[in-house]
Amino acid sequence: MNDARTQRWKRVAPVAVALLIALCPVPQGLTVGAWRYFAIFAGVLAGLVLESASPGAVGVVGLTLAAVLGLVFDDPKESLNWMLSGFSEGTVWLIVGAFSFSVGYRKSGLGRRLALLLVRTLGRHTLGLGYAVVLADLVLAPATPSNTARSGGIVFPIVSQIPRLYGSEPGPTAGRIGSYLMWTAFAATAVTSSMFLTALAPNAAALAIAHRTAQVELSWAQWFFGFAPLGLPLLAAVPLLSWWLCRPLVKQSPEVSAWARAELEALGPMSRHERVMAALVVLAMTLWICGTTPGLSLPGLGSQWITATTVVFVIVSLMLLTGVIDFADIAGEKAAWEVFFYFTSLLTLAGGLGEVGFIKWVAATLAQPLSAFSAGAATVLLVGLFFWLHYFFSSITSHAAALLPVVLAVGGAVPGLSTSRLAVLCLYSLGLMGVISPYATGPAPMYFGSGYLGRAEFWRLGLTFGLIFFCGLLGLSLAV
Repeated sequence: MNDARTQRWKRVAPVAVALLIALCPVPQGLTVGAWRYFAIFAGVLAGLVLESASPGAVGVVGLTLAAVLGLVFDDPKESLNWMLSGFSEGTVWLIVGAFSFSVGYRKSGLGRRLALLLVRTLGRHTLGLGYAVVLADLVLAPATPSNTARSGGIVFPIVSQIPRLYGSEPGPTAGRIGSYLMWTAFAATAVTSSMFLTALAPNAAALAIAHRTAQVELSWAQWFFGFAPLGLPLLAAVPLLSWWLCRPLVKQSPEVSAWARAELEALGPMSRHERVMAALVVLAMTLWICGTTPGLSLPGLGSQWITATTVVFVIVSLMLLTGVIDFADIAGEKAAWEVFFYFTSLLTLAGGLGEVGFIKWVAATLAQPLSAFSAGAATVLLVGLFFWLHYFFSSITSHAAALLPVVLAVGGAVPGLSTSRLAVLCLYSLGLMGVISPYATGPAPMYFGSGYLGRAEFWRLGLTFGLIFFCGLLGLSLAV
């Protein structure tokens, strides 16, 4: 009964938010249409935060309502064209196509084999086991745009079996080795999610918003090489930091290597599909780096001769032709199509805030207090605001859609502030901010619910690592 009431409340609340805002007096400097559009946008965000329905459904309903009411364009045909504009966005298709990579990893068994190989090789010492977990996530990250599928679907099931080999169970014995492994795996996926454009689904959507708002363009390789000076040291530091803060009682772990060896023997030799999948991942990485980066190219081909999205379609086509996956696998990948409608609608709705003049109004209102600061100080304040306000969001996508256009618009109104620099720092923060709370990113509830990390311990570690990651981000700003 209580569950039914809660669900009804969740469904009513977004409508109530939209109606309350729409009925409030229109602020000076805004049109009635712009204010009503913001009311719908706020209602959509409320629906996403409260999980009133599936994210795709919430986004499509809000997008349709804005188009039917003609809040962006009066002409019905122009409203329809606006509503459908996001479906042709290349970055959205990049993520949808990249989800097929994770299907290939999962269906071929290559993802599990790679993780077990690393555990077998590095797992004799607990610290080495931590690095094996980090490397497993890093290897899978470029071709797995869902950190829930990557960390929660591949890494977590393997890591969760290890503590019990040492009598480390949720509760009093969690500190023997379980707490250390769980936190290392969770913190690592926060870093790898920022490392690659295709390692976290919201990355591409946020990049599209930044392009529309601040004309920022980043290729796949530019994203990676720009973040690598921070990301690689952080990945090297995560197992050590977790070692010092979690203090595992078990220092040696020879049983883990034996267990991983037995698991690999049970898998048998690499199948044809695994070998093909490995070759296709290498090909994708080569094309992303050499084909989309200015100054780099494959022999006989010019610079930037292929887009990152086209690379995904090439690899997916080869996966279909070689039988690694079937088209039914793509059609049945619910998460991919959920992301498609979710991101498309949010991207279009966020762009609509600029179309109706709401972003310009917010920028003019909020930029004045920041004009008293230097451009550098204002950048730090805006990045800090963007990063730490994630405590109020359970979705990185809705966070980016709600705050990124506003932060960039405000930054653009501050004299001397580089909006491209601000945009890049905000983009790089998306994965990192997932470490701060038990609900901040997709796999967080899995690790929190494992029982190896207590509530207070999770929040303490989240704040500590959040501060470390944020300080590292500010250090990276000197090089951006």
